[in-house]
Amino acid sequence: MSNKNILFTSPCVAELVDKDMPVCGDDEVIVKLEISTISAGTERANLVGDPNVSPKGSVVKFPRQSGYSSSGIVCEVGKDVTSLEIGDRVALSWSKHAEYCAMKESKVHKLDDKISFSEGALLHIGTFPLAAIRKCRLEVGESAIVMGLGVLGLVAVEILRAAGAVPIIAVDPNPAKREQAMTLGADFALDPFEEGFADRVKEITGGGAEVAIEVTGKGQGLDMVLDCMAKFGRVALLGCTRNSDFTIDYYKKVHWPGITLVGAHTMARPKFESFDGWWCERDDVQALMQMLIHKRIDFKSLISETYSPAEAPEVYTKLANNPVFPIVQFDWSRIK
Repeated sequence: MSNKNILFTSPCVAELVDKDMPVCGDDEVIVKLEISTISAGTERANLVGDPNVSPKGSVVKFPRQSGYSSSGIVCEVGKDVTSLEIGDRVALSWSKHAEYCAMKESKVHKLDDKISFSEGALLHIGTFPLAAIRKCRLEVGESAIVMGLGVLGLVAVEILRAAGAVPIIAVDPNPAKREQAMTLGADFALDPFEEGFADRVKEITGGGAEVAIEVTGKGQGLDMVLDCMAKFGRVALLGCTRNSDFTIDYYKKVHWPGITLVGAHTMARPKFESFDGWWCERDDVQALMQMLIHKRIDFKSLISETYSPAEAPEVYTKLANNPVFPIVQFDWSRIK
């Protein structure tokens, strides 16, 4: 029996290939995917062979496989697994774009029946901005700014609204992204390159934003958002900063106003036990599911396009040539 996988076979080239079926370990389950989501920033870095795709920075070797947020149905269970059964609808953390995935029990989350596979395939990605917001210790009524409106930024806007941030300012040079952010709960949507951008933020917030979620991963983005902060503000560095060539006046923009910079990579979290501001991955997934069930957030409206995995070569060609990319999912039920 073949197992269809999306592989990056060389720089900027994706193919749908046959691989062997995975073997189920004692503490694993085999999941037949229904939906997987493209995380554009990380996957583009892997696709083009960015040497800074990992913190160590090295030559990127091909073939490579990406994709880490998906959903599906359990079809095999290892002998030591206790929380899952064959037929369970599940969301996966750190999976791959593959028809069948072998997953550790700890990385598989049973889906509530009220949550669709499409929503479930965004849960893992959704934990990234949720963790960043928690680390900033956002309090009800504080102002917030989101710098960059890819999938992480748009989810951050939704969570900030659910968490009681006000006003929420969404920032992106793309007018379509700004418009989408407004439909998801932003109070204002601004172009960072408009004259007087930082002054406008301070006018809206009455002196500066108390919390910032920086998702661009670019030195210019961080530099600009620091100009928008209130004294003692907290800035989460959520976007992967793959280039270390930053020019920041740390004395004037960080040291003097007492700004806190928070490393918000999703791997910088406790593995098993949550505590104030620092939640483990499983607890964040459960929190997001509750917000979806009770309609505090809406993942369905985030999804722009859905494709068959057979269309992966064309989809990834678009991603390689265009860093501004919509939120895209693969529907694995479309494989013939």
